Amino acid sequence: MNRFWSDAVKRSTPYVPGEQLNDPTIIKLNTNENPYPPSPKVKEAIYRALENKLNHYPTPTAENLREKIANFYHLNKENVFIGNGSDEVLAFSFMAFFLPEKKIRFPAISYSFYPVYCNLFHIPYQEVSLNKNFTLNQVDFFDSDGGVILPNPNAPTSILAELDVIKAIVENNPNRVVIIDEAYIDFAAASAVSLIDQYENLLVIQTMSKSRSLAGLRVGFAIGNPELIEALQRIKNSFNSYTIDRLALAGAEAAIEDTTYFKETTNSIIHTRNWMTAELKKRGFKVLPSATNFLFATHPSYAARSLYQQLKIEGILVRHFNKDEITQYLRISIGTDQMMEQFLEKLDTLIAEKRPLLSRHTSL
Repeated sequence: MNRFWSDAVKRSTPYVPGEQLNDPTIIKLNTNENPYPPSPKVKEAIYRALENKLNHYPTPTAENLREKIANFYHLNKENVFIGNGSDEVLAFSFMAFFLPEKKIRFPAISYSFYPVYCNLFHIPYQEVSLNKNFTLNQVDFFDSDGGVILPNPNAPTSILAELDVIKAIVENNPNRVVIIDEAYIDFAAASAVSLIDQYENLLVIQTMSKSRSLAGLRVGFAIGNPELIEALQRIKNSFNSYTIDRLALAGAEAAIEDTTYFKETTNSIIHTRNWMTAELKKRGFKVLPSATNFLFATHPSYAARSLYQQLKIEGILVRHFNKDEITQYLRISIGTDQMMEQFLEKLDTLIAEKRPLLSRHTSL
């Protein structure tokens, strides 16, 4: 450790994202990106933005985008906060609503950025164990000291908790903020946004990286009652008033408006997900019920780490986690049908040619 580092740096263990290899021949199934490009209207909007006012700051409150998101969910713009990706919105939310002396709760298997934020902001936390099938017990999240954050659907397990479960958790934490991290909700069922008018302590966070194909623009948002949104605005303006650039704003506005393209690509991913689930099961994999744009799968005979390494050698990236409870699972992002056919072809070849190497008893 460098002697110039602050205590915050010394105690931090940074989040490790999925590998990003600079090789166009690699089939990337490891970072849950949308395999389809953004709506053509996004590119058109960005071109228009390029021609106009890049020498001027963007609007600090992202009024137009907030209005469009609010209209999409039949809310008011005062219910919407915009950030530079949902990770920034999450960070601001941790600062705005969680306290250094109050322990928050989140699932032991969930988004690994949560403990990073807790350590960075001096927030104590409890990682709540899941059931053997990776579902949660709602009562384990009742009456928290400091608040609750739940990824729903969960990542990396891909499992969805029903709205009745979310309602019960929110109702049993009346004096604490409950954050529902809905990065993948558009591939699932109804969003907790529908509960915003009922609960003043509920904050829902979403991203435009997954279902809207805008991972490269970094746009996320939160939806909640106006008082929660004002708290986020105060935090944002204490760091940087202009977190979203003009090009990202233009692209995000166009993406929200093109609901036809959004539905078409989302439905395509869901269709491919269901097909891939069946194909993996044919090959002996156990696949958790997915409500996301990825699958979480394990095989009784093959070591997940060995499969991950051998697939990487073959030019296919999937995600493996070095965590005891899930070390035998792979997270496989859903690509186009062609990408998934190539994945299956490589997988079948590996199993046929290197079965002993892949055995759980000879894991690399």
